[in-house]
This record gives sequence, structure tokens and C-alpha cells, in this order.
Amino acid sequence: MPRKLIKRIVGLVLLAGLLLFFVYAFLPEPVPVDMDEVRRGPMQVSVSDEGYTRVHDVYVVSAPVTGYLLRIESEVGDVVVANKTRLADLLPLQPQFLDERSRSQAEADIRSAEAALKFAAAERRDAEAKLAFARADAKRARILAKKGHISTVELERFELALDSAEASLDTARAAERMRMGELENARAALIEPGEVEIKKDDLVRVTSPVSGSVLRISQESERVVPAGTPLLEIGDPEQLEIVVDLLSRDAVKVDKSAPVQITSWGGDSPLHGRVRLVEPFGFTKISALGIEEQRVNVIIDFTDPQEVWSRLGHGYRVDAAIEIWRGDDVVQVPTGALFRHKREWAVFKVVDGRAVRAAVKVGHNNGQTAEILDGLVPGEKVVLHPSERIENGTALTERKI
Repeated sequence: MPRKLIKRIVGLVLLAGLLLFFVYAFLPEPVPVDMDEVRRGPMQVSVSDEGYTRVHDVYVVSAPVTGYLLRIESEVGDVVVANKTRLADLLPLQPQFLDERSRSQAEADIRSAEAALKFAAAERRDAEAKLAFARADAKRARILAKKGHISTVELERFELALDSAEASLDTARAAERMRMGELENARAALIEPGEVEIKKDDLVRVTSPVSGSVLRISQESERVVPAGTPLLEIGDPEQLEIVVDLLSRDAVKVDKSAPVQITSWGGDSPLHGRVRLVEPFGFTKISALGIEEQRVNVIIDFTDPQEVWSRLGHGYRVDAAIEIWRGDDVVQVPTGALFRHKREWAVFKVVDGRAVRAAVKVGHNNGQTAEILDGLVPGEKVVLHPSERIENGTALTERKI
């Protein structure tokens, strides 16, 4: 073979190898991505928020009268029996000290009451004298009437005068007693603290209205309390319920008897409950960001046995997830696979190691998985959290962890 031909063949081989090297060097490398499989199975959607436990019926025990509250000996958690357990004792108040002006007014009231009493006593004595005279006249008139010296009409006038005199005496005596009461009332205003002895029988005893436990003590130390001041809270800790305040737009989705999963309560496994009531009125609450929110209380009962949640008490914090939708046979993908493309939901399917964009129709979404109504079938693989590097036809490789 001529040497010139050999050189040409060798040159062509080297050129072809160099071209292959540059083609391979500049080919795009597969993009490493996380992948997941489209699955079919049960799926549920819930609304979640923080809540707290509370005793179903809490009784606030208040002071029935204004008085001096003795120190409450009961402790939080003590068991009480209805109408038997003594919760608190109240003493009548001692008289208050008078300033100079009040004392002068009280002394003037006494002098005025004493003068009024003397005046009433004088009127009473005058009425007694008139009654004695009227009785004597009536006696003489009866004798004269029997002898026929006076007419029946004149006798009736003497009898009328006697009745009038007796009524005037009763009025005068009543006025005197009234003036005596006014004098005693005026003198009572001058009683100094310590002059009145408070007896044991004067104690006002406050007993428990229901059986249960002491939940909270509002007034523990001795002090003067007005009537109606809350002293303690009583309730049955075995009758617990959960209150969750949901946004009103979430509360309208909650059905009565909806199942609830209770977490973050301190136990190793979730508790279970059921919605008993969605309250028919809302209230305004300021969020942590200072935004006014309209909230609605949802009341939840435990469905687990009492011994499972017995460590919970009144006012404990929990997290509650209330089920608002459930499907038993749902095609679903992780929500991280979804993205928006031309105002529609889409995913990147993995077909023969390459990304293929596919439009999908999404149903329910619980924040972790989304229901797929159309566009995917179980068993297909999709790209999770696709980046800007991925386009239609991009070569892919599954990221190794």
C-alpha cells in the first residue's frame, strides 16, 4: 500500500476521533433530580389549628355578700363534694374609721334624732291625756244615755271622739318608736372599729355547688371582697373537651361529627376525637402579625377512653386536625411535583430518562399530596421540585441520597 495512502487513512482516523471527543465533551449531562411515583390510595384533607382543653362545665364560686374573706385553705386539685365541702369563709365587715367631718355630721344627726324623739314623746303624752279625757266623757255619756238625758246621736259623738283619741295615741306611739330607731341609727354611725364583737355564728360559709375538683383559686389571701367577687373555679376534670378557634372560612367546611386527630399534647401517639359543635357565632381575634381575623370556636369531644388522655387537664394546649374530606381510592402525587404552566397545573413526567411536561387536573390538596383527576396514571414517575434547568426533553438522572 502506498505510504501516502496510509498517511491519509491515519489522518482521517485521528480527525474522526477528535470530532467524537468534542461531541462527547459538549453533550449536556443529565440533571440530577428527586423523583416519586404516582400512587393510588386513601387520602384525606384536614384543617388544623391550635386548641386547648377545658372542663365541660366550669362553676365560678363568688362571694355571696360583701365581707372580709378569710384565707382559702383549699388547694388546686382538691376533690370537693356538692353542698358539703366548705370552700371559703366570710366575716362581716368592721365599722370604718370616721374623719372629722363625718364624725361632726354623725354627732349632729344624733342631736337631731334626740330632739325628734323628745318631740314624739311629748306628742305621745298629749295623745294619752286626750284619750283619758275621751274615755271619761264617753263613760259619763253612757250613764246619761241610760237615764235618757242625752240622745243617741250625742252618745255616738262621744264614742267617735274616744275612737279618734285611741287612734291618735297609736299614731303617736308609732312615731315615737320611729324616732327611737332613727336615734339608734345615728348612734351606730359613731361605732368605732373593734367595738363590735364578731361571733363565730356570724361567719358566712361558702360551700361547693357541685362535686368535682378545684380548678383555680382566684382569691387566696385574706382581704375585703365585694359581693360577686370570683373566689374559685370548680369542675369535673374527667369531663374534658377541646376548643379550637378556626378561621371562619375554614369553620364552614367542618361538619358535625367529623373525625379529629389530636397531636402535640405530650403523649407518644395521637389522640382521637369528634366534632360536637361548630358555634353559630364568630368573634374577632388579632393575629400575631396584628391582622384582624374572624374566628369561630369548634368544640371537640374525645373518642378515646378516659384513661388514655387522663394526664390532660383544664387549659392544656393541643394541636387538632379536623377532617373535612376523605377519599379511599384516589390517584395522587406529592404537591412538590406541581407547578403552574400557562395558567394550568402541570408536572414533569420521567419517560425514558427524559422530562416530559404534562398538564394535569388537580382536585383536593392537603398540602402534602394532591388528588389528580386527569393527566397521570398510577405507576408513572414525576419530578419533585423541578428547577429552571429542567425543560421538555431534558435528560434526567435520579439523585442518590
